[in-house]
Amino acid sequence: MLPTLAPSTPRTLQLGSLRLASRYFLAPLAGYTNWPFRTVVREIGGLGLATTDLVNARALMQQSRRTMELVHTTPNDRPLAIQLYGAEPKEMGDAARWVEAYGVQVIDINMGCPVHKVVKGGGGSAMMCNVGGALDVVRSVVEAVKIPVTVKMRLGWDDQNLSAPNFARAFEQLGVAAVIIHGRTREQGFGGCVSLDGIRQVVEAVDRMPVIGNGDVRTIGDAQRMLEVTGCAGISIGRGALINPWIFRQLVRWETTGDPGPSGGYEERLDLMLRHFRLLMNQRGERYASLTFRKMAGWYSKVMKPGRDLHERLQRLESESQLADILDEMRGKGPPIHWREGQPPEIAVPKGPISHW
Repeated sequence: MLPTLAPSTPRTLQLGSLRLASRYFLAPLAGYTNWPFRTVVREIGGLGLATTDLVNARALMQQSRRTMELVHTTPNDRPLAIQLYGAEPKEMGDAARWVEAYGVQVIDINMGCPVHKVVKGGGGSAMMCNVGGALDVVRSVVEAVKIPVTVKMRLGWDDQNLSAPNFARAFEQLGVAAVIIHGRTREQGFGGCVSLDGIRQVVEAVDRMPVIGNGDVRTIGDAQRMLEVTGCAGISIGRGALINPWIFRQLVRWETTGDPGPSGGYEERLDLMLRHFRLLMNQRGERYASLTFRKMAGWYSKVMKPGRDLHERLQRLESESQLADILDEMRGKGPPIHWREGQPPEIAVPKGPISHW
């Protein structure tokens, strides 16, 4: 049961010279937080800052096609952070200067990704095992640009190496604008539960730098617990936003009126699916949109529960007209009996050895 809050003004957040309209962030998720998804979330409202999928600093400077798709943005996609990863200070500094010239408002340094292909090159959460190297990278980026720099990291490599508080204290001295803490170690991957006490230790380790909590926030109640237990300045939400893109608007409404209001209804979600597909199509054509939407369709199906046949048709999607037919059929049938608005489903996470991700 959520507490009744007295009406107040929205709680903003300051990142260096940048004032954000809310303290709620869309976390980077590989393959999902692209320009079309960021756009539909912004159109719903309540978002303070969105972050791109993680971008390899070296590939950015080479301007590979795939990398340029990751950083694709438009004037209405603001404020935006591009998340960079890499272990070489010069490469990261050069990439940071490119990002600033590109017109993006924030640079986020990835020190939290547990995936093997990132870690094996010394990036992501591997940086938490290399104190000197991590500080050199962060210093290089901060000194290269005038825009705010944030760092996304985990609590540490494992339970015996919970280095996040020390890193956060050092980053504040280097001029980092904020740190985003995923409340798990690299060893945990996405298993187990987020340690709110661990995030709180990071909050207590710094003087004035904002600490943003991340992990396991699917509902308004989850967000309330994160804020109350950790004392964090804001919250970054990833998979919770995939199942409920309305969560940012709900959070702002909850903290200003005491009532989060509804998440998207059945008809609204059908409209959102079509809007999302069309933005994908605008970015790179119908074939790209169909292939990309197949992946996202799994998350829509988790909430919409369209049944096996319609779900499989979404997974084989080939065109806008096919999607329109599927959505018309879903609209005609109406919500299934077991569909409940605002009831979050279980969230799938990567399985198997971390080294194989």
